[in-house]
Amino acid sequence: MRTILISGASRGIGRAIAERALEDGHRISIGIRNPKDIEGTKLDPEISGSDKVVVSKYEAEISRDAKDWIEKTRSAFNTFDSIIHCAGIFKRTGLLFADSEYEDIEKLWRVNVIGPWLLTRDSWSELCKSTSGRVIILASMSGKRSKGKLAGYTMSKFAIMGLSQTIRNEGWDKGIRVSTICPGWVNTDMSLGVKSINRIDMTQPKDIASICSNLLELPNSCIPFEIAVNCNLESNT
Repeated sequence: MRTILISGASRGIGRAIAERALEDGHRISIGIRNPKDIEGTKLDPEISGSDKVVVSKYEAEISRDAKDWIEKTRSAFNTFDSIIHCAGIFKRTGLLFADSEYEDIEKLWRVNVIGPWLLTRDSWSELCKSTSGRVIILASMSGKRSKGKLAGYTMSKFAIMGLSQTIRNEGWDKGIRVSTICPGWVNTDMSLGVKSINRIDMTQPKDIASICSNLLELPNSCIPFEIAVNCNLESNT
């Protein structure tokens, strides 16, 4: 059994991952923007039990939120050994952005890159207590190639891939293993406007949850760093 911090678990991929982790018998600590979003669901501690689920308000942009969430988790579970970074935002900011879109670029950077960085940094001492710590990062195929004109989003995803490699380097001798999952289109709210592929043919959130479930069970000697997930043909990945 693991004790896992999961960010962005109120909907979509994050919720599917959290629900699967709970079904697998792990203890989970959820950091989400609005805790009311999971009231009445199986992720609600009132339903699944406070001995299995902790919920904390977490905005990836606010460094104090990460510290408060970690302390709340320590108080409830004493320690934790894994983090799954699911929190992220999507903006269609292009290369030739308008001045009014500059804040969107900064927000992409703060949420998609600095947020996971701060949470990992502040969790490091706990991850190091285990000889098999896990850090799983939901990146994107946009972190492996630029396809289209999403300059801001792609920039942030390339950056998180680079950061992930350094996290792996820093944690390797401490038994911490890092995996980045890079899906293309997933059937979530983010892909509502996509017309090039039917939603039923997209990767489903539960499929990503199954990958995470497997990663949490594998030994240190068999952890892939990068998993590209395709729902349509991308011959260079």
